[in-house]
Amino acid sequence: MENTTFRQLKEALDKAKNIAIVVGKEPSLDEMGAALSLFLSISDIGKPIAIAATDEPIVELSSLVGINKVKTSLNGEAGDLTVSFPYREGEIDKVSYTLEGGYLNIVVKAGEEGLSFSEKDVKYSKSNGGPDLLFVVGTPKLSDLGSLFNPADLKDSTVVNLDNKVDNQGFGDIVIVSPRLSSVSEIVANVVYGLGLKVDRDIAQNLMIGLTYATNDFKDPKTSYLAFEMAGVLLRSGATRLSSISPNLPKREYIHGQDFLSKLEHRIAEEKIERKEEPTFAPSTSFRDLGNKKASEEEQTTKQSPQLRKKQEEAPEDWLTPKIYKGSTNF
Repeated sequence: MENTTFRQLKEALDKAKNIAIVVGKEPSLDEMGAALSLFLSISDIGKPIAIAATDEPIVELSSLVGINKVKTSLNGEAGDLTVSFPYREGEIDKVSYTLEGGYLNIVVKAGEEGLSFSEKDVKYSKSNGGPDLLFVVGTPKLSDLGSLFNPADLKDSTVVNLDNKVDNQGFGDIVIVSPRLSSVSEIVANVVYGLGLKVDRDIAQNLMIGLTYATNDFKDPKTSYLAFEMAGVLLRSGATRLSSISPNLPKREYIHGQDFLSKLEHRIAEEKIERKEEPTFAPSTSFRDLGNKKASEEEQTTKQSPQLRKKQEEAPEDWLTPKIYKGSTNF
C-alpha cells in the first residue's frame, strides 16, 4: 500500500467523530474476522464506532472475538426526523412551531382554500444519519449492504473500500482493493499495523483465523506473499495457527438473540459425536488365552531335540558380548 493511502486513512480517522464498519451478505470467516479486528483496533482510540452486517451472525463465526458486537442496522441518534404530508399550491399559509409541556408542536396554518389532507396522510421518517467514516469490508457493491443505510445518508461520509474480489466495483473515497491478494484479513492486518493501531492477541487471532480460512491453511497456490508476511507478524503478536479451519464449512445456521449459547453448545456436542473414533484395536483373545499360549510355547521349547540343546550349550561364552567393529582397509 502506498504511503499516500496511509496518509489519507490517518487523516480521515483523525477527523472522524462517528465511525462505522459494515460487511455484506453471508460474510465468511475471512471477511468477518477482518471487520471485527478493525473494529477492535479502532475502538481502542476511544471514538464512537459501530459494526453491522446484513445477516445475523452464524454459529461458524462464533470463534471470533467481538462477534456479539455485530448488529443488523446502523440506526443511531444522529438521524433527521422528517414529517411529510400532501401539498397543493395555495392551501398552506405558513408553517411554524410551538413548545408546550416538553413537546414540539409543528403548526401548519391553512390558507384560504383550507387543507385537503387529513391526519392519516401525515408520514414520519427518520434517516440513519451517515457516519463520518465508513469502512466497507469484503463487499463488492454498496447495494449488497441492503437496508443497513440509505446511500443518500453517505453524501458527507468518507467511504473506505477494503476488498480482494475481482468483481469489486471500486466505489468509495479511499479504495484498497487488490484481487492479487488472497484474503481481506491480510489487507486489514496491513492497514492496522501501517496506521500504528492496537493489535493485541484477540485482534491478531481474529486475523489469523480469517487468513488461515481464506488460504486453506496456506495450501492454496494463490496464497500471496503478503499473507505469509502478515502471518509472521500476527504470530509475533500472540496469534496461534489453527490448521483445522476449512473453507468447506457446514450448512449455515443463524443465531437469533438469546439462542446463541444454546445453539453453540448444541453444535459443539454434535461435532464431538461426529468426530468420535472407533477403537483401533479390539482384542480377539482373552488374557487367559494369552497365558495358555505362552505356556504352550515354553512347553514346545522343552521338547527341542537333544542335538539343538547341545549346540546351545556349546555356544562360546562371549557369544552375547558386544563386539567392536574395527573397520576395513578395503575402502
